[in-house]
Amino acid sequence: MKMQELYKIAKETLNPRKISRNGEAGHVASALLTESGNVYTGVAITVPCSIGFCAEHSAIAAMVTAGESKIVKIVAVYEDGSILPPCGRCREFISQINDDNDNCGILLPDHVIRTLGELLPDRWDYKWN
Repeated sequence: MKMQELYKIAKETLNPRKISRNGEAGHVASALLTESGNVYTGVAITVPCSIGFCAEHSAIAAMVTAGESKIVKIVAVYEDGSILPPCGRCREFISQINDDNDNCGILLPDHVIRTLGELLPDRWDYKWN
């Protein structure tokens, strides 16, 4: 699957809406492709007190629930269709879900693709000999 197809799936997953007095959901969507060829999607949920989560977290939770953990490609899309790079929390989360996820491709603005390892160099948990 090409990254553009994954972008289209993420864009179609967008569904911005107010879900409670203080909460919103669906203004960012993510789609990821696993090594077995499955696609999982998720949306961001924003609530006060920093207890919401990013769209990447949502898509990863769906993937893990289905029994998978290795991500081949991932993209996040804002409600206006722009591509969002994963925040630092998401980068770290992706890396800790599967040791091989450092090799996953991430779609960045301007349709540049980088690996997680390129975006998250000098990992804190690598043991140096």
